[in-house]
Amino acid sequence: MIGCLCLHGFTGTPSEMEAITSHLTKKQWLVYSPTLPGHGTKDGLRGVTYKHWIYAAKVAVEELLHRCEKVYVIGFSMGGMIASFIAANYPVERLVLISASAYYLNPKQIFQEAKGWVLEGLRGELVDDHMYSFYRQKIKDTPLLATKEFALMIRQLRKHLRNVRIPTLIIQGENDGLVPARKSAEFIHEQIQSEEKKLYYFPKAKHYIWFGEDKDALLQRIDEFLKT
Repeated sequence: MIGCLCLHGFTGTPSEMEAITSHLTKKQWLVYSPTLPGHGTKDGLRGVTYKHWIYAAKVAVEELLHRCEKVYVIGFSMGGMIASFIAANYPVERLVLISASAYYLNPKQIFQEAKGWVLEGLRGELVDDHMYSFYRQKIKDTPLLATKEFALMIRQLRKHLRNVRIPTLIIQGENDGLVPARKSAEFIHEQIQSEEKKLYYFPKAKHYIWFGEDKDALLQRIDEFLKT
């Protein structure tokens, strides 16, 4: 049996990756997407450190390795950096990184999106902007200390990229408002030591690539890379 560990992003939940996990489940794989400690509740991130997130991922991959012949790992955003750590330290077969946050917060893109939100608000259109409400709630519910833990973890995990030697697919949207697209993706591509590594950009996609028109193309790229 093939197992696949899917790791969500900072302040996210497994439900945000449902388009990917449900697609992979149809292959009769054992797909596991754990809720990282502190995530999924309004005040859950208070008192949680990045070491809790890494530990949860380690427990998850160890269970899959025990039950499956092959294990793949897919990480989104912060989950991409944790997935890289797992790939560097456990005998998994393949690694997929989506909008992985080796670096984070693209000030230019955030400014452009915020400016658009202001203009839409003045025109009375903002109430219909699902992504605005989505991000606004995330920011509102995230404790400052949790954000510091996230930043600390990213700095700690970057050095493990050089220990990744398995086939790796890096996928990045060029209009990502949270991760500086080329800086992060190209840094990861340069650092990992895999003989087989691919970097693919979606020119129009934002952070959550599968929320837009590129969903089917994204799933196809993942399928092609993980085909057995």
